[in-house]
Amino acid sequence: MARIRERGWVRSLTAVERPELRVVCFPYSGGSATAFGGWSTALPPGVELVALQYPGRGDRFGEDFMDDVAAMAAHATAELLRLAPSPCVLFGHSLGALVAYETAQALRNAGAEPRQLCVSGSPAPALAVGGRIHLAPDDEFWTTLCGLGGIAPGIAESAELREILLPMLRADVRAHETYRPRPAAPPLSCPVRCYHGAGDPLVEEVRLGEWAQITSGDFTLRVRPGGHFHVATDTAGLVADIVRQGGA
Repeated sequence: MARIRERGWVRSLTAVERPELRVVCFPYSGGSATAFGGWSTALPPGVELVALQYPGRGDRFGEDFMDDVAAMAAHATAELLRLAPSPCVLFGHSLGALVAYETAQALRNAGAEPRQLCVSGSPAPALAVGGRIHLAPDDEFWTTLCGLGGIAPGIAESAELREILLPMLRADVRAHETYRPRPAAPPLSCPVRCYHGAGDPLVEEVRLGEWAQITSGDFTLRVRPGGHFHVATDTAGLVADIVRQGGA
């Protein structure tokens, strides 16, 4: 397998020399590659797990943040194409769902369309536009994000950690809210699997069927408990379902 650059966009979370399937994970706003580290124990042999490391976090701390979904996808695509060819499934949650979708489009254009696109915690691209949370004053912005349950209480109450995390989170939310899908982008042909956390205040379940419009392949929807951060609920079951969709 081509060497994954130590400080690039793609992080290898398991060591599989000739993977039967590669699961590529795209973090949510404020997330990093390590958010998926626990998934490795739920994977069957022969499945490789990699995750994106956005700039400005983890071992890329100090790099400039990026607030453009299409640009993030372009970097991800370039590095994924340098890896040894392998069937792959893309999984993205919230902001990561949009980056994964744009990456699937770019991989398709390069002749390497993923076997499956799995999206979670996000409206379909045509609906995931707009929003003004990223423009809110710091106190309002922080309170809003804490209210979604994605920031642990110990972090939410730390003024020092808040000052470190605010610029990163604002860049991620700005990327999400200013995203615009390319007009008339041709549909994918791979199946699309959508995961929804019941009660998610950010996503209307009744409109998730619009994800079907991005592909000429099959579309399926699975509702799970846990709200917007359902990915933390029965993680092993989620991973098993993603791998099953990839045919491994």
